[in-house]
Amino acid sequence: MISVIFPTYNEQDNIPVLYERISAVAADIRGHDSEFIFVDDCSTDQTPEILRRLHDRDSRVKTIRFARNCGSHAAIAAGLIACRGDGAVVLAADLQDPPELLRLLVNEWKDGVKVVWGARRKRLGEKVSTKFFSRVYYCLMNYFTTVKVPPLGADVFLVDRAVIEAFKEVNEKHTSVFMVLAWLGFKQTSIEYVKQARLYGKSKWTLGNKIKLTLDSLLAFSDIFIRYISVIGVLTACTGFVYALFVIWGLFNGAPLEGWSSLLVTILVLGGIQMIMLGVLGEYLWRTFDESRQRPRFIVEYKLGLESYSPAGREQ
Repeated sequence: MISVIFPTYNEQDNIPVLYERISAVAADIRGHDSEFIFVDDCSTDQTPEILRRLHDRDSRVKTIRFARNCGSHAAIAAGLIACRGDGAVVLAADLQDPPELLRLLVNEWKDGVKVVWGARRKRLGEKVSTKFFSRVYYCLMNYFTTVKVPPLGADVFLVDRAVIEAFKEVNEKHTSVFMVLAWLGFKQTSIEYVKQARLYGKSKWTLGNKIKLTLDSLLAFSDIFIRYISVIGVLTACTGFVYALFVIWGLFNGAPLEGWSSLLVTILVLGGIQMIMLGVLGEYLWRTFDESRQRPRFIVEYKLGLESYSPAGREQ
């Protein structure tokens, strides 16, 4: 069986078109049944009603609805935990990732690849700022972490059952699902595709979401901040020592340092550096504390077609 997972939020106009297209593609894949799992991230439009009607019409359509908005990465995690397929494909419900990619992903999977990434070759209909942020994010990930991801990013992927089972053992909330899957290892490859413009609606990814994802990814998969704190501390101490020697030299040579401007600048610079360091340490401390509380990553309001699925103990 092939499970196709759709993280969904306010996609009432896209879902009917998506269902027709993915059904046609799934019918062409021989030798594998399919299930379509829509993870509704507490949509506020007609998405829940549309999904309920599709479920009543087609038993392959299954739904997990969150009780509160938890984000697309939590939705992906919920779908991977719930799916029953030998392989699972994650596609956005906004149709920017063509459902027809399913054929190419499955073909690579049949050749023994455990993780198949859909690597973006080009992005159509998106703002320059969105493309710029995406490029910066993936450059940071490839440069500052040991996890390698496609340089232009990947929003669609297929994972084998072995990878899904390994993913279930990773109980982290403040992280990126894509980075975790890349970190797990296994045999991985990628296929290129063109990300399409949206037919309906607009992106739900705000600037705040993007900044949080960047921080979560760097803090979870890189030691750059901790190492740089040490380096900055050493450099600051050395600078202060040299400055002290300069002041002493001036006193002995009849040229004492005059005025408070330089002293005030020094205090402000050192104070700013210390506050930045405290902020970084605070981010680590908060994440450690939040993980220790073991609150669930998502809360399920109801399920359709997945009544035997219980996320207890798996969603942290």
